[in-house]
Amino acid sequence: MPVSARPRRSVLYIPGCRARALEKARRLAADALIFDLEDAAPPEEKENARTLVADAVSEGGYGARELIVRINGLDTEWGAADLATAAVAGPDAILIPKVESPEMIAAVAAGMSAAPAKTAIWAMMETPRGVLSAAAIAASHPRLVCLVMGTNDLVKELRATHVPGRAPVAAALGHCLLAARAEGLVAIDGVCNAFRDETLLREECEAGRAMGFDGKTLIHPGQIAIANEVFGPSAEALAEAKEQLAAYEATVAKGGGVAVVNGRIVENLHVETARRLLAEAEAIRRLEDGAN
Repeated sequence: MPVSARPRRSVLYIPGCRARALEKARRLAADALIFDLEDAAPPEEKENARTLVADAVSEGGYGARELIVRINGLDTEWGAADLATAAVAGPDAILIPKVESPEMIAAVAAGMSAAPAKTAIWAMMETPRGVLSAAAIAASHPRLVCLVMGTNDLVKELRATHVPGRAPVAAALGHCLLAARAEGLVAIDGVCNAFRDETLLREECEAGRAMGFDGKTLIHPGQIAIANEVFGPSAEALAEAKEQLAAYEATVAKGGGVAVVNGRIVENLHVETARRLLAEAEAIRRLEDGAN
């Protein structure tokens, strides 16, 4: 399944067992919403959450926002029913927790016969075995389009500590990003737990953007604005992209192959980046127009 250019700057987890949260999400500025049947739904609420989420997806009303359902693992008592119900509801994607092998992707794909063709698979990368198998997982199935970092579980499994700069999980972040990009997949960074600490959130978003992640998973609506700002192209970057593209096209029209803008060489690789940024800005504009 080809990966679209749609924005995933802000990817907000919504507890599937909370009807008011599902309703409020229709008015939030997040690019994507993960309706969570796993961690955010306690055992006694699993079946109710499944029904609420399926109804919300079927009813719609979320504009152009991307809708993802995180199911419980197929090795749990709820997973099979979650998958069957989500497939019929037809969200944009089904998110699999704790993916550790290509076989786990294949098992979910096999249970999606009732899902429309648009419904993709997203995979949570949150265990050491999953990270070590990231390349094989990323290449495993045409429906798989996105790797999502589950840094909380990963820190737990590593027996590491949450620290500013996230050094304990830096290798895992980089490894999964490489695996995603090798197969042309989207890669979404893990959450920032200190949802009231805007400075820390901005630092994590800036670091994730610098690494190459497409966006960040969020746990609170108050985090959306910063994620959208940091992971979206800045006005300065867009102005530079337009200048580079114009200079390069003028040079090519004269039979040249390398332009110079502000004392810097502009060649094919810079032009490709410029075009990607401009396409990203246009996709954000379309999403925001369609979300209201």
